[in-house]
Amino acid sequence: MRVLAIGDIHGGLKALIQVLNKMEVKDEDTLIFVGDYVDGWSESAQVVQFLIDLSEKIKCVFIKGNHDVWCEAWLKTGDVNPTWYMHGGKETIESYESFSEIDKKRHLEFFESMPLYYIDDENRLFLHAGFTSMHGVEKEVFNTTLYFDRTLWEMALTMDKRIEKDSVIYPNRLKHYYEIFIGHTPTINFKCDTPMHAVNVWNIDTGAAFTGKLSGINVNTKEVFQSDNLPSLYPNEKGRNR
Repeated sequence: MRVLAIGDIHGGLKALIQVLNKMEVKDEDTLIFVGDYVDGWSESAQVVQFLIDLSEKIKCVFIKGNHDVWCEAWLKTGDVNPTWYMHGGKETIESYESFSEIDKKRHLEFFESMPLYYIDDENRLFLHAGFTSMHGVEKEVFNTTLYFDRTLWEMALTMDKRIEKDSVIYPNRLKHYYEIFIGHTPTINFKCDTPMHAVNVWNIDTGAAFTGKLSGINVNTKEVFQSDNLPSLYPNEKGRNR
């Protein structure tokens, strides 16, 4: 059985289909998505519907990202968060124009059912952004940290690789998990369009919301699967490239 993790999709259904096809997903596989299914390209509602249908055939874990929190709030109340609207919400709202109220209710239930993190049997942690508690995600005080934090990744990037895990100065929050898989902070910010690895943290958001690609990774072998660059799949759109 393979465990496959997939980065931030941001409404790029074409990219998602490309990655799944390259993975040659089988019924016995487990797919773990690290969040941000919506906001960016024109097919956010279509991505959500596709994932709901996919989960009926294959074991899937859907982590909630910050953009999913915003979309969930809109589906629930109809209120439009101004920050969300400027960062992809407009395109997401437009993608729902052909969806019925029944469809929207089902999508709301989908968002509401998402966990903020997942720990598998190998003690690998999957979450959208990061955490700050030295005692691990279970002790995080504010849920928002789990889908907004960037300090975990910043810390991992700047750590001296010579520091051993049993050292007294090795960060306690990294000791809790064998590996940590995150999204949220695009690797293209660091001039890299493939998943990045620092200490025991893997960042698999390769900038699909912008000029990058959608990436998936086999968490056991670290084989990477990628789509084309999103602007080439949606040539008449800007995504979040404002």
